[in-house]
Amino acid sequence: MDIYQIFITHNRMWSGQEILVFGIIFMVVLFCCMCAVRCGKINKVQAAAGLLLLVFLGIVYGSTVFTRSVGTRQYELIPFWSWWEVIVHHDQSLLQEDLLNCILLMPMGVLLPLMRKKKVHPWQAFLAGSCVSACIEISQLIFLRGLFEWDDMIHNAFGCMVGCILCNMVVRRDNRIRKKNKAEGQSS
Repeated sequence: MDIYQIFITHNRMWSGQEILVFGIIFMVVLFCCMCAVRCGKINKVQAAAGLLLLVFLGIVYGSTVFTRSVGTRQYELIPFWSWWEVIVHHDQSLLQEDLLNCILLMPMGVLLPLMRKKKVHPWQAFLAGSCVSACIEISQLIFLRGLFEWDDMIHNAFGCMVGCILCNMVVRRDNRIRKKNKAEGQSS
């Protein structure tokens, strides 16, 4: 099953009320970003990255908590239980789920350095991913919308950290190229 099929299979459409609430939140944040850009507190790239992160997190929370059907309270408190199942019992569906959980917050990790306009240390991205993932898992537990598990938090945080590392590498390479081009332009 590809990512699109997983998304379509496990998520219902947002209700009009959910769209309205998210739309209001988005408009408030958009207004705040526009004011901050106008006042020179942030630049347009930072504002765009912040808005993209808001939309991304809205989709993530929607698909992992709010659009899921109500079930029973489920939890798995043993860390790395899913990897035990993958290694010992060769459970390919859990392997796929673990890898998808690693990918889930990777875009957030990419957006963090763009929002801050400077390098974000990998441990900071891991911590940010842990916080977002903990909110998701606790919400799933409270609202009976999925399985609360440490593995998801670890995988999500790891993915956020990897996204941050990749963005930091691209920004560093881009900065080197700009410095080199600037130095070549001045020497001419």
